Amino acid sequence: MSDEEEKDLMTLLNELMDEVFKDQMDDHFEGKKPEIFYENIEDYTFKTGKRFRMNKDQKERNLSRDEAFRELFPEKPND
Repeated sequence: MSDEEEKDLMTLLNELMDEVFKDQMDDHFEGKKPEIFYENIEDYTFKTGKRFRMNKDQKERNLSRDEAFRELFPEKPND
């Protein structure tokens, strides 16, 4: 197989894989982010095993950690 044929095959395979994964993700999320709710920062840490970190923009806006957390993870609406 020549280099040109190999490149064409790889391009075709990449396009095919992109389309398959795109379709699966569209079907799974239907264009929406999954809703994840955490009671507070401690609940987030307990459930994920990660420490909540504010991003640079939130720090520049002088948000508290709780404000930054709620901005990313709104409270669960009452049913």
